[in-house]
Amino acid sequence: MLLALAASAAAPASLKACTDQAASAPAAALAAAEVWAAKGGGVDARLCQGLALSSLERWEAAAAAFEAAAAEAERLRDNRRADLRVQAGNAWLAAGDPAKARAAFDAALAAGLLAPPLQGEVRLDRARAAVAAGDEAAARADIDQALILVPGDGFAWYLSAALARRQNDLKRARSDIAKAASLARDDAAILVEAGNIAALSDDVDAARALYQRAVQVQPGSDAAKAARAALAANPPPAPAPAPAPAAPAPQSR
Repeated sequence: MLLALAASAAAPASLKACTDQAASAPAAALAAAEVWAAKGGGVDARLCQGLALSSLERWEAAAAAFEAAAAEAERLRDNRRADLRVQAGNAWLAAGDPAKARAAFDAALAAGLLAPPLQGEVRLDRARAAVAAGDEAAARADIDQALILVPGDGFAWYLSAALARRQNDLKRARSDIAKAASLARDDAAILVEAGNIAALSDDVDAARALYQRAVQVQPGSDAAKAARAALAANPPPAPAPAPAPAAPAPQSR
């Protein structure tokens, strides 16, 4: 199929045309990007390859394409080289290779081209890779720095809370998940993590309420699936009977 597409594909007119196609028809975009790369499309062609492969969830190949784009960008002193390393790192994470992901994020930060908020986001990505590699100390260092750089990012506080829970620091976990919830109150993943922390803090009723809220706000999400599993393991109590209606207040005449 892909060979047939490649035989009939033409190099795209622009990076935007190729990336638009990568979102809607990734196999065709990949074929076109390969033709483009063969014709000397350089960084843009490799970037489009990576995006198309990501849409196809071919994560190792996507990471390799992003790294090829980054290497070409470095040769040309193209300022996109740091962003391309970040894309490679996230593809390596999706591929289940945290060591290569960390190396890519290291290179992105070392390039010195990322504005402080983006540095914070990349540190969060590197922290995720560190957790996957079992290096919780490095993850904590990156998350703490990210909280300084992007203090308004609910995901940063969520990651911090989740790591604190893993490290049995429930006081910090409760504090950080409360901050995350204040920034993104209807995020199902945050609600589930808050439920996990409440459960470990022996607040079973709060945990159940949080899991139920996660299912309500984002019923089709992976977090909602986790919430349903938690509720199935610890089913919520039967609803309490409705209270009797109160007597009407006396009316002044």
